[in-house]
Amino acid sequence: MIKPPRLAWIAWIAVCVIWGTTYLGIRVSLESIPPALMAGFRWSIAGAILTAVVLVRGGSLPPHRTWPGLALLGLLMIGFGNGFVVWAEQFVPSGLTAVVIATSPFWMVASEAMFGGERLGRGALAGLIVGFAGIVLLVWPDIQAGGAHAAQFAGGLVALQLACAGWAAGSSFAKRHKQDDIVAATAMQMLFGGVLMLAIGSFAGEWPRLVFTPRTAAALTYLTLAGSLGAFLAYSYALRHLPVSTVSLYAYINPIIAVVLGALVLNEPFGSRVIVAAGLVLAGLALVRYASAHPSAQRGSSARATPESGRRPLLSWWSSRLRGRAAAAR
Repeated sequence: MIKPPRLAWIAWIAVCVIWGTTYLGIRVSLESIPPALMAGFRWSIAGAILTAVVLVRGGSLPPHRTWPGLALLGLLMIGFGNGFVVWAEQFVPSGLTAVVIATSPFWMVASEAMFGGERLGRGALAGLIVGFAGIVLLVWPDIQAGGAHAAQFAGGLVALQLACAGWAAGSSFAKRHKQDDIVAATAMQMLFGGVLMLAIGSFAGEWPRLVFTPRTAAALTYLTLAGSLGAFLAYSYALRHLPVSTVSLYAYINPIIAVVLGALVLNEPFGSRVIVAAGLVLAGLALVRYASAHPSAQRGSSARATPESGRRPLLSWWSSRLRGRAAAAR
């Protein structure tokens, strides 16, 4: 067995850290930049840079016949998947946002079952129940408080679930419409999504409210260069040299980093309830992942299993998840 290069582990650590800090970056950017324009700037610039990299290295853009599908992915994974996250963070703390977004795989499982993919077994169902129990524990006191803040907070939670649903639908679509050059396809997807968000910001009248401060400009620059480009390149390198199951562990680490940073930098809530709720969400995620890795256990002992029968669904499911996350890194 070939030992992965040390740089692959450094790249994986970078993915865990950078994608764990993007929630804080979004929250800081929103201090003076309206949500749709902020997302539009981020993804348009990132897409333009990545497109330039592809062309400079002698590559080519995806064929025109694939552009409608890439535009749809931009709508689902950036317009919905990232746009609703940005909007929600106006009302939901960044750490809580990261924990709620950690339930995205639950939506992926439901989406796959609905579109004729992997069936929803007992283990996956148990994971869904445990994970959503953690979400209820996390958000219920704020909703029960009542008042305008509670209504805005609840609206933010609904937006986060729409983000998860959009991301899951986009991942299912991408899984069934694979691209030959994932980097070029991702660049176009970023461009389509970024232009869409700029159009939404213009339609919503956000330009008069646009203000850049040194703090928010730095946050936006970090989101664009590190969150969208640096982490994507690091992720691509790590995925080439490390097992998918190892790279996918970032999904457990991102919420922890986001919660801790939110508490340290922005004084967001961090107590026993947040810790227990996050633990339940991550436990539910682990159950769903285990169920996807061992489908034969869900069908009973009569199923004929081979040494690879449990690994293929894991690699397929988590590969599509990782590709989607790289294209719509939050």
